[in-house]
Amino acid sequence: MTTNNKKKVCLYARVSTDQQANGLESQVRALKIYCEHNGITEFEIYTDENISGAKESRPSLNRLMADVEADQVSQVVCFSFSRFARSTTHLLKGLQKFKDKGVLFVSLSEKVDTGSAMGMAIFTILGAISQLERELIAERVRNGLANARAKGKILGRKKMRNSVLIRELLKSGLSYRAISLIAKCSHGSVHAEKKAMLAEENLLAKKQEQEALKNQNEKAANDALIAKALTKKSPAVIFPEAA
Repeated sequence: MTTNNKKKVCLYARVSTDQQANGLESQVRALKIYCEHNGITEFEIYTDENISGAKESRPSLNRLMADVEADQVSQVVCFSFSRFARSTTHLLKGLQKFKDKGVLFVSLSEKVDTGSAMGMAIFTILGAISQLERELIAERVRNGLANARAKGKILGRKKMRNSVLIRELLKSGLSYRAISLIAKCSHGSVHAEKKAMLAEENLLAKKQEQEALKNQNEKAANDALIAKALTKKSPAVIFPEAA
């Protein structure tokens, strides 16, 4: 395996607790053996200790990704997927960045190398799994919200502003500052209420326009039927001749 001499090979290792020092050492040892077997003599080791893999932001990993972004890396090697990321989404995000930057990724435990056809196939599969994961999460959120609404629960932050008063003051033409002082609320609340009021007015105007168009079409159709009935020729009446 050849590497770009102008760039470095990064070895990444991580353990969740400071009680796993031996685990960190064994990971680093395995990574060094990999480099030895593949003729890699120039490398840099990045280690995160006492940090969960569920956290996307880690000091050494952040530094590694910054080096990748700066085009200083040719290859990233880790002991296993779980050392780099716990979630499929996080892993795929990292792999996509490596792909965009032309950086090879190697996982020793899974024997995955994105420089090979099998490695790229696994990358594609992970992408599909990540998409499925996002869709399942979104579906669970939607179902949870629907269930909460069905039970009569009020979702979101409770609105504290006096909407009726703010709208009346807005219609009177007062400034945001004056309204916020009278209604005892922030300028942002006044703006939010105005935005909501305009949205409701636009929706009402659209409904009225649709209703008017519907009535107009119905009237035109009725007028056409009446006109057709009036212009329809009556059958001729033949009177018998007088005897």
